[in-house]
This record gives sequence, structure tokens and C-alpha cells, in this order.
Amino acid sequence: MIEFSDDTGTVTTPVIDASVHIFFGSNKDLRQNFMREPFRSRGFPDYEMDWYGAPGGEYAKGTKGPDGQYPGSDVDVVAQHLFADRHVDVAVLHPMTRGIMPDRHLGTAIAAAHNDMMVTRWLEHDEFGERFRGTIRVNPDDIAGALREIDKYKDHPRVVQIGIPLQSRELYGKPQFWPLWEAAVDAGLPVAAHIEVGAGIAFPPTPSGKTLTYEQYAGFMSLNYIYHVMNMIAEGVFERFDGLRFVWSDGAGDLLTPFIWRMDCFGRPHLEQTPWAPRMPSDYLPGHVYFVQGAFDGPGDTEFAGEWFGFTGKDDMTMFGSSYPHWNTSELMVPAAYTAEQREKYCWRNAAELYGIDIPDIPVTSAGLVAQN
Repeated sequence: MIEFSDDTGTVTTPVIDASVHIFFGSNKDLRQNFMREPFRSRGFPDYEMDWYGAPGGEYAKGTKGPDGQYPGSDVDVVAQHLFADRHVDVAVLHPMTRGIMPDRHLGTAIAAAHNDMMVTRWLEHDEFGERFRGTIRVNPDDIAGALREIDKYKDHPRVVQIGIPLQSRELYGKPQFWPLWEAAVDAGLPVAAHIEVGAGIAFPPTPSGKTLTYEQYAGFMSLNYIYHVMNMIAEGVFERFDGLRFVWSDGAGDLLTPFIWRMDCFGRPHLEQTPWAPRMPSDYLPGHVYFVQGAFDGPGDTEFAGEWFGFTGKDDMTMFGSSYPHWNTSELMVPAAYTAEQREKYCWRNAAELYGIDIPDIPVTSAGLVAQN
């Protein structure tokens, strides 16, 4: 929990970190301990095999394991940083896999190995398991394999969502993905789309190819969710699957407003062209679309931050996420212009409602509180 000072005095607020990335300690760890043949000896990208590298390194200092294991792979190190140092109450884990593989069976095997690792090492950890919630990874190119993974873990009490790559080969509104969305609804689990590390055979980050630098990549890549969410609305996905909830986990939720305004503008006179999606596009956002927001999203700590946060109902859709252990790992900073209600929604309430997390039941072992304003 963290402590805030406002017009009413000093208040304490729970914190749910909705975006914590976890990894295997090494490729050897992945292959030998969690994969079987014929996949154990197959070739696939390392976590770092992508086109861009962050200046200064991909990960925050001090996030490796005690014996040099990959950042975000040691439970005790992560727990210290999140629960003790940052005063997080609950962390939603998102295993980082390798993107879309040419062989869909290999892609599913990699996802399954990460799920096994997350559940056995993290969600069922003797000391910290109660503080973690998990995202099971599935391969959208292998619907049958994805359904098997959902069926395997859907009843685990600490599994709270399904994870897919943001970099897909098709827009997620297309009918080939509908059985996956139907299974998510039946399981009562949201679906989270996240940029992959170790990019496989995904398309470039822009419609016109690769960008020049990491800065361009990082500034643009999150916007790929716009293509997906607009297509899902146009294809009638949220009309067909009313219980489907989608989390766009890499920020850029602040840019939803101008795009959905534009989609409404063009959609209003042409609704007869999509009888399977008869409502205004923006009407499909509440209860269906969510965002994770970090340090680089939104207008910052400005006087109009709260007003902007309220546009298009973003304050009901947005959750705090640190992106730990990446270089841009952010501590929770809430703009002073947020109302008390907006602050509560952002810090924990939206995530608690989406993921079914009962904060009063969480053991708070953080030593002290950290003051924010």
C-alpha cells in the first residue's frame, strides 16, 4: 500500500501492479527443465533476438538473479523489489515468450513451458504465491493448442487472464480467432495482448516496415493495438461475445480517444454496413477494453491530466503496470490532478474488479509506506 496526501488528509491506497514480466533463468533452464522432445532441441529465438535494443540495456539494474540468472526470473529478487521496495500488494505476472513461431506446434510448446514455470515456481510459491496472479500464454496460431492450455489452467485460483502476442499475423477480429475468444469468455478470463520479446515471424512494427531506431520502435509499437481493437469492433467481436474483456498491456491507452472519436465520426453514417455490430464504435469500449498504463503514458503530471484521463471513460479502463524488470520499470506516480476516485481506480480498483482480486484478503507484509502526491 502507498500513502497519499490530499484535501481530505492522508490516505492509504492498495496497489496492484498489472504488468510484471517474468522469464526463465536461462535457455538451458527452459529446455532441460520444462520442454520435451521433439521441441527441446529445436531452434527458436532467444529473448533478446529482436531488431532493436534499448540504449543502456533492456533491463533495470539489480533485476538479475543472485547467480546472474535472467532479469525477472528469481522469485525472491522480484518479491523484494515489488512487495518490499515498491509496496505493491498484488502483482499480475505475464511470462515473456518468443512471439509467433513458423511451426505452430513449437510455439504452443514454448507457451506451455512458460505456463508450467509460472504456475509451479511463482503462483504456488510457499512464501509469495498469495501475492501473485498469473497470465497463461497461448498461441493464437494454434487454436487447438490454445484451447488445451486454457482448459488445463482455467480453474487455477491464481490464474486471472490469457496472454497473446500483440504482434500477430492477422487482426484479432478475424473469425479464425473467435473460438479462442469464446473459450476465454467461457473460462471467465480476460485476454491480454502484450509486445513480445524474442520476436518470431511477426510483421514489422509499422504498416510500412521497420523503424530506424529503438526510440521510434518504442514510441510506435504500442499503437498496434489500435488496428486490433478497431477491427474487433468492426467485425462485431464484442457484440458476438458480450463477456469478452481485452487488456492492451503496453500502454498508449491515452491515444484511444482521438482514434475512437474518428471511428465514431465515420461509423455514424455507415452503421448499416455492419449489421453484426449495430452500435456506435465507442459504445463497445466499456466493459470490454482495458489498458495498462506506465510512466510514459498520458500527459504526465499536468493540470489537465485528470480531465484527459476521463475522456472516453479511460479512467474506468486503465490499470497501473510497472513493466518490471524492463529498463522503463516505473514506480507508481499518480498525477495530482486525478480525483480521489480516479486515483483509486488507477492504483487498484479497476484491476481488482477485472481480475477478481480481493484486496482485504491479501497479506500486507511491506515494511512501511511510501508517500506520493
